[in-house]
Amino acid sequence: MPVAVRRPQRADARRNFDALLAAAREAFAENGTEASLEDIARRAGVGIGTLYRNFPTRQDLFEAVYVEEIDQLSQVAAAVAELPPWEALTAWLDQFVSYVGTKRAVIEALNRDSEMFRACRATMYEAGEPLFRRAQDAGEVRTDASFDDLLRLVSGLTSATFVDAAQRDRVLGIALSGLRPR
Repeated sequence: MPVAVRRPQRADARRNFDALLAAAREAFAENGTEASLEDIARRAGVGIGTLYRNFPTRQDLFEAVYVEEIDQLSQVAAAVAELPPWEALTAWLDQFVSYVGTKRAVIEALNRDSEMFRACRATMYEAGEPLFRRAQDAGEVRTDASFDDLLRLVSGLTSATFVDAAQRDRVLGIALSGLRPR
């Protein structure tokens, strides 16, 4: 079941909506779920009324940010599907690392038993698992590893605090080398 955020039809309203999502993602990453809605509106360059018109509740905003991340994971999977298997998988994992950061910021506010959450999880697996299987079938990934193993590995690594993005990428690269067959 693909998930997507319902965007307004008018171009100016869609720009505001997208700016609010980007600002919310940034604010939640910096300040967690307690990020100020006024700050999010300011970052997006809109008034607080525009924020509430698009997202009547804080929960609506959390869910929209989360769904948008899952939608981007799906888009990246489609965009990289024709790359060589290992390259496609690692390109998708780059987007997954970004998603993990957003998920960590808003997870406490999401209902993990909701239909939206289950649909997002299914969509994420539908996007990434074929890339994983393709890399495995090509002999690029160990046969004793599962897609779930990979997601847990990357999620665990990215929950750590790193000095900078270069260190995070280096540590992730070291871990992913263990995914390769010997």
